[in-house]
Amino acid sequence: MRNAHGEHGEREEHGQHAERTETGGRADPATETFVAHRNLLFTVAYEMLGSAADAEDVLQETWLRWVGVDLGTVRDRRAYLVRITTRQALSRLRALGRRKESYVGPWLPEPLLTAPDVAEDVELADSVSMAMLLVLETLAPTERAVFVLREVFDVGYDEIAEAVDKSQDAVRQIAHRARAHVAARRPRGTVSPAEAKHALDAFQRATETGDLQGLLDILAPEVVFLGDGGGIKQALPRPVVGADKVARLLANGLSRLSVLGSLRPAQVNGYPALTLHVDGALDTVVALRIDDGLVTGLYAVRNPEKLSHMRRATTLRRAAP
Repeated sequence: MRNAHGEHGEREEHGQHAERTETGGRADPATETFVAHRNLLFTVAYEMLGSAADAEDVLQETWLRWVGVDLGTVRDRRAYLVRITTRQALSRLRALGRRKESYVGPWLPEPLLTAPDVAEDVELADSVSMAMLLVLETLAPTERAVFVLREVFDVGYDEIAEAVDKSQDAVRQIAHRARAHVAARRPRGTVSPAEAKHALDAFQRATETGDLQGLLDILAPEVVFLGDGGGIKQALPRPVVGADKVARLLANGLSRLSVLGSLRPAQVNGYPALTLHVDGALDTVVALRIDDGLVTGLYAVRNPEKLSHMRRATTLRRAAP
């Protein structure tokens, strides 16, 4: 994966660019519309890509195309912007697929520090959770776009058809196929913030103390542990499966690391998670998938190129304000 840090400042600048287009006066209509829908567009791109850095790039491309549009010809500005964003994200998603083929070790989505209001929107939190983003990774690009637009953002089949250059009948078939695919792989039920926090607290206590039995009590028998270091930081080279193996790995590994640093709770992708700080700097983000009160998935992101969006909370939206 490319280095996100060199471009981060440019993307952050773009994030505020539209709002600064006209200082001391009212922004032009194109800018006002883009600013009003920016968080929605970012959420669409992020759910399609699983990468905040690439989602920011997609917004940059969307903005450049949007400022060249004759607004007098646009019937629905939100739909038009979503269409541009979807097309740009689809193009980038196909390129990402090629990059992931040469990625060192398991690839995990880029974690986002999210505000409390994301957790309060249960459907939004579910759709951006690390567990769901990994399920979406198993879809083909067009299937992912159709699923995200229809199931998460409730976009009409006619708008989706324009966005992905398919007929409405084809889009309905793709949506049906993607829905069935996701249903077979997604978490078994919606987890409330309270349930997630209870499981996280138990997991943190057992990890910090190296309590093997405590870990076995909170881990599901089929738990899967994935680590993403991107070839930059040491991480698990392949998935570790099974409560006994995962518990022993955590009891020996994270408990030692917690002596060097500190485990802190955080809201990541809409759910409680843990962050490991070493010498005051963020080292690892650990997100959990929880089913029926037990941890069924552990996702440890250590690749520093993927941690820049943990510096401040990201605003996500399913609709424009």
